[in-house]
Amino acid sequence: MRRIAVVIAVLVFMLFLPSSSAQKNVVYVAKVSGTITEYTADQFARYIKTAEEHNAEALIIELNTPGGQGDAMMRIVSLIQNSTVPVIIYVYPRGAIAASAGTYIAMASHLIAMAPGTSIGACEPILGYAPNGSIIRAPAKIRNFYTAYMRSLAEESGRNVTAAEKFVMEDLSLTPVEALKAHVIEVVADNVPDLLKKANGMKTKIPVSGRGYVTLNFTNVEVKELNPSLSYEIVTFLANPAVSYILLTVGMLGLIFGFLTPGWHVPETLGAILLVLGVIGMGYFGYNYAGLLLIVLGMVFFVAEALTPTFGLFTVAGLVSFILGGLILFGKGGGGVYLVNEATFRTLRLAIIVTGILLALFFLFGMAAVVKAHRRKPETGREELVGEVGRVVEDLNPEGMIRVHGELWRAISKDGSPVRVGEAVKVVEVRGLTLVVEKIGGDR
Repeated sequence: MRRIAVVIAVLVFMLFLPSSSAQKNVVYVAKVSGTITEYTADQFARYIKTAEEHNAEALIIELNTPGGQGDAMMRIVSLIQNSTVPVIIYVYPRGAIAASAGTYIAMASHLIAMAPGTSIGACEPILGYAPNGSIIRAPAKIRNFYTAYMRSLAEESGRNVTAAEKFVMEDLSLTPVEALKAHVIEVVADNVPDLLKKANGMKTKIPVSGRGYVTLNFTNVEVKELNPSLSYEIVTFLANPAVSYILLTVGMLGLIFGFLTPGWHVPETLGAILLVLGVIGMGYFGYNYAGLLLIVLGMVFFVAEALTPTFGLFTVAGLVSFILGGLILFGKGGGGVYLVNEATFRTLRLAIIVTGILLALFFLFGMAAVVKAHRRKPETGREELVGEVGRVVEDLNPEGMIRVHGELWRAISKDGSPVRVGEAVKVVEVRGLTLVVEKIGGDR
């Protein structure tokens, strides 16, 4: 009986062992970096849906962003607030930031964690930057709206309302230690395992949709990584303001070069592709249509200079239009929040000015020469022989051989009259590989 009891106990233990393993909690980890766009919101939706479908204990988003579109940010906030799985925003890795729209997203999350060497804040809404680099601040109406929006997120999560308001009104930015001390975040962690250890047993700051406040259980978890789709990686690359600007400019140059020098078709084909990719990239973070029109106008002036040289008049007009268009291209306008941060704008401003000057020089000298060369009548090859004088080396009766420029050519007398060896002839026409000549009299 004792043996039977032992066997039964072992069987019961083995029966429940897989079940215990199956109850292991799952935590998903995903990375979000770069400018916040509508496509970023799509990725948030995919990550949250995956976590919900697998009943995950939590979804950790490793965030590193300078900000982005206001409407995309609000959509992400709504996705987080309606998630049935706790969403933890983790500002990571070291050196990462959660600025502007990134701060709103973090404040809407169920738990905020930061890695050492990161920062959070700097949410003042701006309309853009002037050509001299100074900030164009948003009017009070817009500042008050975003302040109220940030205050509402802080009140709902029980986080520091005063600091939250300063993020917007004073462009406040905090380090992890300062943010923890100010009760803006909940955890400072070196990495994901450290985060799971420190957040274990904590209660979410915001009620999880349909579940209320949730106590996080990270005692026995399996961490699974969610990788972005290939399309997201491509769009992230295209949505870089510098990349999209370069694609746009090079695409326009390809089209112009192809149309001004027809016959090859490769420049205009590649130009059309790059132009479309540039416009697609800019569409994800928004751009000022007036800026795009000015850039196009600048290109038109450059082309006009190449086709009808005006000793620099069209070049100057093109340069001014191109640079002004580039400087205001990335301003959202219409009362929206500017989408390119100050550091990025400074880099873009230098790139725009240098590109404009190089284009002006190219169209003023290089492109004009290319167009002239393309229009010039052929001056090399067989056609250059017309008008040249040669010597008969085989009687033309009416066909024979002559020597021109040290080369032997098959030739035929124009009027059919014979021409003897040693006599001089002038080339009057080229018919394939045969020269039509006429006698000019006398030996040469």
